Amino acid sequence: MPTATIVTPVVVVIGDEEQLVERAIASAIAAVREADAQAAVRQLSGAELESGQLAELVGPSLFAERRLLVIRDAEQVAKGVADEIVAACRDADDDSRLVLVHKGGARGKAIVDAAIGAGGRRVDCAKLTRPAERIDFVQAEFRAAGRAINDEGARALLDAVGNDLRELAAACAQLSADTEGRVDAALVARYYRGRAEAGGFAVADRAIEGRLGDALEQLRWALAVGTAPVLVASALAQGLRALAKVAGASRGLRGADLARQLGMPPWKVDRVQSQLRGWTPTGVAAAVRAVAEADAQVKGGGTDAGYALEKAVMAVVAARGLGG
Repeated sequence: MPTATIVTPVVVVIGDEEQLVERAIASAIAAVREADAQAAVRQLSGAELESGQLAELVGPSLFAERRLLVIRDAEQVAKGVADEIVAACRDADDDSRLVLVHKGGARGKAIVDAAIGAGGRRVDCAKLTRPAERIDFVQAEFRAAGRAINDEGARALLDAVGNDLRELAAACAQLSADTEGRVDAALVARYYRGRAEAGGFAVADRAIEGRLGDALEQLRWALAVGTAPVLVASALAQGLRALAKVAGASRGLRGADLARQLGMPPWKVDRVQSQLRGWTPTGVAAAVRAVAEADAQVKGGGTDAGYALEKAVMAVVAARGLGG
């Protein structure tokens, strides 16, 4: 669900729901960059941190720049480093901020408790396992966009898109941008019943199916009508993840049982199964790498998002023919 901009010097992100974790981290980075566009942001895994390194990463800067250190997998830090992190949490201020990302559980819990005890803000990012939680997520996405969706509309969207929060967030954003008024089940049904306008999902489908010309045409049209490049990149990534999930599913399952195992609506499983023809694990891996590079480009790493997406689409189509 949408995350308010986080402005406290220490943030403790707890949970393993990837979409929520990434949003919490992005919020902390946005807060630092809002105060200082040139702020130094560094992200490391807890397992990478060595004793004595933390002082260099979060200590006073020679150039008086603001600093933010994101420590992912904080449960993996060594004991000596854990003590240094706790001390850094006590010393953190607006010029030297710290984000600890912890998957939850008993391992490394002392760091979490100490960081929160030192004034750190806790952000819970646990998996959303109950339907009611996912409905709340969808409704919060629409509220953040200045729109409203009723319970029936939210359930219809879940049926159409599935339970993956990244896919749901992208679908909410696209539906908010492409429609007007209150969103209900009837509007969702009309939108997903073969809508004419191109969006990120249409681009992804054409690329994954190996239809280069159609994919590039849809991409250019989507960008021309204002579809955010990040949504196209997200749709490409989601399409490839769906390929990998369906390809790796239990061979003995069919129909509704397979859909339940994968957390996808049955119609989507059928579509992905048809798209799998021509794909190998080698090809999927190559396509994932290309899309990850494009995703970094459209999120600020490059200067031409459209060109980055065109390259990604061509790479996905080319990867479809790669041997195993």
